[in-house]
Amino acid sequence: MSSLALTHARFQLVETVRIPIAIFGSAFFPAAAMLAFVVPFAGGDPVAATYATVSMITFSVMTTNLFQYGVGVSEDRAQPWDPYVRTLPTGPLARFSGRVLAGLVLMVLSLIPVIVIAALFTEATLSGEQFLLTASVTVLISIPFTLMGLAIGYSLPQKAAIVVAQVLFFPLAFLGGLMTAPGAAPGIVEDLAPYLPTGGAARLMWAAAGDYPLEPLSILALIGWTATLAGFATWAYRRDEGRRFS
Repeated sequence: MSSLALTHARFQLVETVRIPIAIFGSAFFPAAAMLAFVVPFAGGDPVAATYATVSMITFSVMTTNLFQYGVGVSEDRAQPWDPYVRTLPTGPLARFSGRVLAGLVLMVLSLIPVIVIAALFTEATLSGEQFLLTASVTVLISIPFTLMGLAIGYSLPQKAAIVVAQVLFFPLAFLGGLMTAPGAAPGIVEDLAPYLPTGGAARLMWAAAGDYPLEPLSILALIGWTATLAGFATWAYRRDEGRRFS
C-alpha cells in the first residue's frame, strides 16, 4: 500500500479518535446485545454461545461500516477540505484505500468488546483453525457493508445519511436472523434472511465457526448484493463528482 494511502488512513483515524464517542457508539449495540441476550440465555451452551457470538460480530461489522462510511463520507463531503483533496492530481485510489484501511482498524476496535465478553462470560469456543477462518470471513463480509455505506455517503447529504443508516441497521439485523439462533427465527425471517446481505453474512460466519452447512443460495445472494452495492457506490461517487466538479 502506498505511503499516500497510509497518510489518508492516519488522517481518518486521527479525525475519529478526536471524537471517542464515535468509536464507542459502533461498539455499544453489539456489546449491549451480548450482555443482555447472549450471556444470560446462551452463555452456558458452547455451540449456542459460539453461534450467537459470531452473529454479534456480524452485527458489529454491519453497524461499524454502515455508520463509518455512510455517515462519515457524507460528513466529509460537507467539509471544504473534501472538494480540495478531490481536485488534487493523485486520483481517488489512495483516498479510497486509506478510508478502507481506517475503516478496517475501527471495525477491529468495535469487535474487541464482543470478543472479550464472549471469552469471559460465555462458553463460546473456537479451534485455532476455526478462529483463523472466522477472522478471514469477517473481513470478507465487511465488503458489502462497506459498499453499502459508501453508496449512502456519496448519494445523500449528511442529515439524510444519518437517518438512513439508523433506519437500516436494526431491520437488517433482525430480518437477517442475527438476533436468534440458527433455525430459531420466526418463519418469515427464516424465509427472507438468506436473500439479505446480513443473512448471507451470518450464514458464512456460522459455517466458519461451527458445523453449520454452507447454503449456496445465501452465498449467491451475498455475491449479488456485493455486485449491486458496488455498482451503486460507483454510480453515487461519479454522480457526486459530476455535480460538484463539472
